[in-house]
Amino acid sequence: MMGLAVVVGVGLLAWWNGANDNLKGVATLYGSGAVSYRVALGWATVTQLAGSLLATVLAAGLIQTFSARGLVPDAVAADPGFLAAAALGGMATVLLATLIGMPVSTTHALTGALVGAGLVAAGTDINVAVLGKSFVLPLLVSPAIAMALTATLYPLAHLARKALGVQRESCVCVGAQYVPVSSLSRHGAAQLSTPPAAAVTVCVERYRGTQAGISVQGALDSLHFVSAGAICFARALNDTPKILALCLSAKALGVPLGLPMVGAAMAAGGLVNARKVAETMSKKITAINTGQGLVANLTTAFLVIVASRAGMPVSTTHVSTSAMFGIAAINRSANCKTVLHIIAAWITTLPAGAAIGAIAYAILAR
Repeated sequence: MMGLAVVVGVGLLAWWNGANDNLKGVATLYGSGAVSYRVALGWATVTQLAGSLLATVLAAGLIQTFSARGLVPDAVAADPGFLAAAALGGMATVLLATLIGMPVSTTHALTGALVGAGLVAAGTDINVAVLGKSFVLPLLVSPAIAMALTATLYPLAHLARKALGVQRESCVCVGAQYVPVSSLSRHGAAQLSTPPAAAVTVCVERYRGTQAGISVQGALDSLHFVSAGAICFARALNDTPKILALCLSAKALGVPLGLPMVGAAMAAGGLVNARKVAETMSKKITAINTGQGLVANLTTAFLVIVASRAGMPVSTTHVSTSAMFGIAAINRSANCKTVLHIIAAWITTLPAGAAIGAIAYAILAR
């Protein structure tokens, strides 16, 4: 019976992980206006499924980390009640954040739930050294690295654009056409602001020119699209084994059944419940163009893939959002209210997971 509770808890955790996380990888695509929400969602789902299915091959070290062995005594780590409580604690925390549109870290929520349930189950036998080295340190350092790396790379990319003579232009959309603002006469601009104005929207900046006969904007759009998929792949590569580890430790499901279940639940959660977090990530942190989105994406994908291969539990949420913070800091275009709300959600994620995990274990252990 408790094994079933683990499976249900893991399935729900994977669902709400997908709801909160799946669109983060393509947030810059959607936010820059490069693609529609539907296209972004489809691309995120396909690449997330690919990352999930390859997770046990490319990121097996994370299964060991999130099995809780070494963090708590082995007897506790193998207790289905403890593992079910951890899954439910992580799930409930991410669920609450998703419902209010806040991008939070499933890694932090699950870490908190493991600690909270572990404190009730094992008392002072929690290994603080393992907690600090394997969990807390990577989670604290990775956002700072992401912000610093983005803040370094974007000015370099800006200088390269200038050196190559690539120009930026603002534009408006008239139906399916991009019309540069500089090409509009005063009379033409006035016409665009009068009925039928429903077909006219303000567009983000675009890049003008060619290099080696290739459209700069077209090349950047393609690279941006691929980089967004790389983040979704990397995110699934990092998160799937963390969630799957609970099933494997409880011996409730093996890899052949557990892996596709977790991957499918993550995909379904994203398809059904991702919209609120997607709007926050894409529209409410900062205005972003294709080049800026590409730099943020490359930073995120690089850090998360490297961490996954090393078995380090970094938060894709914190890395990707911090990369966008880096862009916002350079542009001085951050929506400070949204940024503060996100940081507040980050601060409360781990203690919330710990509290819910502790309560869940106390109930299940009766």
